[in-house]
Amino acid sequence: MTDVSVPAVSDPSQPEAVLGRRALERLDLLLLTVESLDLNGGEAMLWATRQLGFETVFPNRVELWKRRCHNPLRRSTRRGSLAAVETEALIRILCAMADRLYPLLHQLLSSKEPAHLTEQRWALLDQRLGDLIEERMNLRRGAIQRLLDGQQAMPLQRQLVLTLALAAGPGGVDRLRASLLDPTP
Repeated sequence: MTDVSVPAVSDPSQPEAVLGRRALERLDLLLLTVESLDLNGGEAMLWATRQLGFETVFPNRVELWKRRCHNPLRRSTRRGSLAAVETEALIRILCAMADRLYPLLHQLLSSKEPAHLTEQRWALLDQRLGDLIEERMNLRRGAIQRLLDGQQAMPLQRQLVLTLALAAGPGGVDRLRASLLDPTP
């Protein structure tokens, strides 16, 4: 994992990003994609939380889970919005995870990999992501049905992986934040 300098959580120079409904959905789907790519994704997120110094924001896995449940597409959802500090922490955790998973993201997006191997990787991601979505999301929602529909799911999954790849590396936090705050769908 790359060395990421993190400003203090209460740093006034930090952007005051409060995410809207669509951005919360997208952020949680990106975190779900990380869990699909890494079998120990949940544990890795907790490790990244500690490494980045966000123990006060998310002292344990339950608090991290509660913040992710602000996604209105989940089976059990929480009303309201995330505080700017929580939003920034989730964005930074996601970028740290994208850094960690970048070699796999690159393999998925590379045109130089053998076609059959790339197809196997995408099929595995599709299966894992589908299982997590069925387990955690409200299956009656149209957006969730599109993520589970074979023909519609692939472009959406590709977009999630591409977003994770762009969130990796220097400037990834700023790119991800700008992407989430962009009002266009």
